[in-house]
Amino acid sequence: MSLHPSLQSYADAWTHSVEAISELVTPLAEGEWSRATPCPGWSVRDIVSHVIGVDCEMLGDPRPIHTLPRDLYHVQTEAQRYTEVQVDVRRHHTAPEMASELEYTIIRRSRQLRNETREPETIVRGPRAVEETLEFALRRRAFDIWAHEQDLRWSLGKPGNLDSPGAYVVRDMLLAVLPKIVAKDAGAPANSAVVFDVHGPVEFLRTVRVDAEGNGTIDGAPSLGPAATLALDWETYVRLSCGRVTPESVADRVKIEGDQELASAILHAMVVTQ
Repeated sequence: MSLHPSLQSYADAWTHSVEAISELVTPLAEGEWSRATPCPGWSVRDIVSHVIGVDCEMLGDPRPIHTLPRDLYHVQTEAQRYTEVQVDVRRHHTAPEMASELEYTIIRRSRQLRNETREPETIVRGPRAVEETLEFALRRRAFDIWAHEQDLRWSLGKPGNLDSPGAYVVRDMLLAVLPKIVAKDAGAPANSAVVFDVHGPVEFLRTVRVDAEGNGTIDGAPSLGPAATLALDWETYVRLSCGRVTPESVADRVKIEGDQELASAILHAMVVTQ
């Protein structure tokens, strides 16, 4: 027995991204681990700590017993406090300690995935003690690890892997929530359509259609006379969706045709990460 075929692509995406992260950070000098990243309050070290911490929880390791400082301005919610524990507990670890723990965690997690025999529908306990299917847990993990690989690349000035296996997991997850974003969150009018034209390493053209009841669906057919068309590059689409940039800061990278107000509402509603 081995990993279920429907889970293999998520395991492959995780492996590709986490090994890329290891290659990025292992050669870094001590000072480079303190570089700021697009994640508020987090340095390169903090992102790597988060990567290690989540995979340790996926392995079933006990959570660290650790009290957070009171002056972490970027920690506002219970979910953020939960996540921050694995980060803050490593803030004084040296560069060699961080690289070593990351490598060891990758070895352990890779072995766990190779020996995984459970069905995709199996309920597992994910981060923050949330119960979810094994398939969803692995898919979300692939999303998270690729997004953080891109955070590190941006911080270190080493772009790449925008079309790696993780990128396509991210694309599919972002497209799945697009109908809700357009129809419900942004309030697109009934019987309207919004077109997304994304170019770059990952390309797609999708139309979100809102029916008479205000429900959204998505397809790959073009729309005649859409309420709005948003054309942007893949990296900008991802960074908007992950909350790494504001619509205002990338206005020069987004071309809007049609209803400007609706398009603005969509861009502000695109953030899917917490």
